[in-house]
Amino acid sequence: MYSMVYITTSGVEESKKIATTLLEEKIVACANIIPKMESIYWWDGDLEEDVESILLVKTRSDLVDKVIDRVGEIHSYQTPCVLEIQIKTGSEDYLKWLEDALSGH
Repeated sequence: MYSMVYITTSGVEESKKIATTLLEEKIVACANIIPKMESIYWWDGDLEEDVESILLVKTRSDLVDKVIDRVGEIHSYQTPCVLEIQIKTGSEDYLKWLEDALSGH
């Protein structure tokens, strides 16, 4: 089973830093960065507006807890958004590549 992890960050630089760390540690196979989104959310009782980036990483489901823990250690946010999206099916060739890329872990 495979998963995609959705992570919001303060911007592209933080997304790159987190992605590079996760890739170097071989706990994800691929990272995609969507540079800019506008976010509106509640924080400490106030409605906040901010510009953030989206970081999407692909991994095996058994590695998601490691990804979540590692992101929590290096993320600048006090409460980072790190959510697992399970992949039920996909291109056989892509899933094989994903498995091969993570074979060292």
